[in-house]
Amino acid sequence: MRLPIDDPTAPAMVEIPGGVVDLRDDRIGTRWQVELAPFLLASVPVTVELHHAAVGAEPDRSVSGARPVTNVSWVDAVDVCNRLSGRFGLTPAYSRESRTGEVIWDRTADGYRLPTEAEWQYACKAGTTGYRYGELDDIAWYADNSGGLAHDVGGKTPNPWGLFDMLGNVWEWCWDLYDEEVYGSYRIFRGGGWAEQARGCGATVRRRSHPSFAIDDLGFRLARTLP
Repeated sequence: MRLPIDDPTAPAMVEIPGGVVDLRDDRIGTRWQVELAPFLLASVPVTVELHHAAVGAEPDRSVSGARPVTNVSWVDAVDVCNRLSGRFGLTPAYSRESRTGEVIWDRTADGYRLPTEAEWQYACKAGTTGYRYGELDDIAWYADNSGGLAHDVGGKTPNPWGLFDMLGNVWEWCWDLYDEEVYGSYRIFRGGGWAEQARGCGATVRRRSHPSFAIDDLGFRLARTLP
């Protein structure tokens, strides 16, 4: 696999060490562990500028290109991952099943993808043990300090592994189905957004919605698989 990308416009990625993460679903009272191999995760959410470059859209000069892109569905996010993989010469991680349209993840591909829920939570906590990796006002834009809008990425203190905006600013789509038996195709998003109250901005908070859902405090972050 080709890991370094010699292109200054490529997203900055942080290598996350392997480990074990404890997950829980308070709705049904279950807990489980996931063992993770090392992987790459973008230091910031996908920005408006990067999104425009991926989809070939004309930039909106009234919006900062450094803000996290929002109003993107899970389906949109998967498409952008593949577009960026092609742009930087990587093997796309996703394809569609021709009959059903189901998104298939090639777990051996080196292209951009969404993090799994386990990867996201593990990277968010970054070896810390609390509900958050720092004081909320220092690390996150949320309802009490955002002024009712998203802010340029990287403006708050990062977590110990150098990841910015893991909490607050925008919620972030993950790969996983929430509960296929009960919610069908609904996918998970994590992290809290600029409109979220303090209690909703924590490393273990889980939300879900239909993969076509798109709102103004929901974005995504890129991951890549290491060999």
